[in-house]
Amino acid sequence: MITPEEKLKIEERAVELLRTVYDPEIPVDIYSLGLIYKIDLDDERCLHIDMTLTAPSCPAAEFLVEDTRIKLESIEGVKSVDIQIVFEPEWNKDMMSEEAKLDLGFL
Repeated sequence: MITPEEKLKIEERAVELLRTVYDPEIPVDIYSLGLIYKIDLDDERCLHIDMTLTAPSCPAAEFLVEDTRIKLESIEGVKSVDIQIVFEPEWNKDMMSEEAKLDLGFL
């Protein structure tokens, strides 16, 4: 059984690593872009991620998913990573952090 403290530590580390995944066409990380909808570590130490894309036809989709998976699998205490691409709710620029909006000239 995983302790609440360990779960929180792993989920915080996941956020740190998600901030290092970049869409090759956008100079902002996927976490700041608001593309991550869920981060949850279950009792079997599987890290469940729901993420979306800026557009359903995103040419970098495969790259983003694999880069995300590789980085998250490196977290000590994580046995597996399950990434689901979801399109509900549909992503829009309002989901971006203030910093991301500033970096991309939306503010």
